[in-house]
Amino acid sequence: MIERSDVLNNQAISLASEGNFKDAIACFKRAIFIEKENHLLWYNLGITYRDAGDLSNAKKSLETAYSINPIDEDVIETYATICLSLKQFDETRFLCEEGLDLNPLNTHLWNLLGVSYFQTEEYEEAQAYFEQAVYINPYYVDALFNLRDTYDELGNRSGKIECDKKLAELGEK
Repeated sequence: MIERSDVLNNQAISLASEGNFKDAIACFKRAIFIEKENHLLWYNLGITYRDAGDLSNAKKSLETAYSINPIDEDVIETYATICLSLKQFDETRFLCEEGLDLNPLNTHLWNLLGVSYFQTEEYEEAQAYFEQAVYINPYYVDALFNLRDTYDELGNRSGKIECDKKLAELGEK
């Protein structure tokens, strides 16, 4: 029987969903051996490494997925999120900016940029990115929480109150 990358991919996803990351990773690696230039296999491998807590290998896999397909927004966002988790702020910001060049309405990337600046205590920059995310999607709860916290850091009491009001309207605390 000849192994097929799509069958291995599906098997790996099933294994990962059961928490069997070791076997899932082995399946993805076999699938990639068959089809090295399939960015989705590399992406799925990266997600599985991330879920297994191996951020270093997650980053490597997502970097490969990105090199194969640098216009896939899911790849960009996940890769940027891993870089942020690893405190690699320059890479995070570069990836977010690349993604926003492709789709300036991607609120997740605006929010991620804000988080990267918030974590480096550059609150005014963070504020601008969070405000852009909320401007595009006023119902984006994560961005509203982040904007509220940024306003708090900047001493913007009225901004914080407005965010609290909006979050209350959305049923958030």
